[in-house]
Amino acid sequence: MDDQGTTERLDRRVLALKAGLLALWAAVSFGATFFARDLQFSLAQWPFSYWFAAQGALLAFIAIVVFYAWAMRRLAPEDSAGEASRADGG
Repeated sequence: MDDQGTTERLDRRVLALKAGLLALWAAVSFGATFFARDLQFSLAQWPFSYWFAAQGALLAFIAIVVFYAWAMRRLAPEDSAGEASRADGG
């Protein structure tokens, strides 16, 4: 019974993490590109808005993936401990 409670708590945390990162992804992909039009100076003969939207969004997505991997690795020991006790019959 305790293992099921741990699994449900873990599932809620994982779903909350995914929902939060998905909201961040949406904000970056739509918000950054929408507001990038207001940046009116050039960088290496290209408009800064292009660099901000293209490269900045890519860096943000990489940061989201790295954070997700770190967070899931941190949650993994709790999950594997629950699986080990279930396998032992406890």
